[in-house]
Amino acid sequence: MNQRPSRHSLRLLSYDYDSPGAYFVTLCTVERKALFEQPDLRTILEETWEMLPQRFPTVKLDTFVIMPDHVHFILWLEENAESGPRLGQVVATY
Repeated sequence: MNQRPSRHSLRLLSYDYDSPGAYFVTLCTVERKALFEQPDLRTILEETWEMLPQRFPTVKLDTFVIMPDHVHFILWLEENAESGPRLGQVVATY
């Protein structure tokens, strides 16, 4: 079984990542393989991105960039925290 490489977390220990605000997220492919050069996979990423507000109404989309081996995006969690998703729930959609 392949194990993920150990890496230093960039998360702030005392920050509540469920709180409203803007979040910059980077997701990388396993072993940094250039999977997103494939048009079909790029289309899936784009469609999933565009459907996020339908699945999570309190999420607002900002910038979205697909690179060959990773994707960057900025999204906003709105003030309605009680009924809104956690950042991890939104990211797990991918």
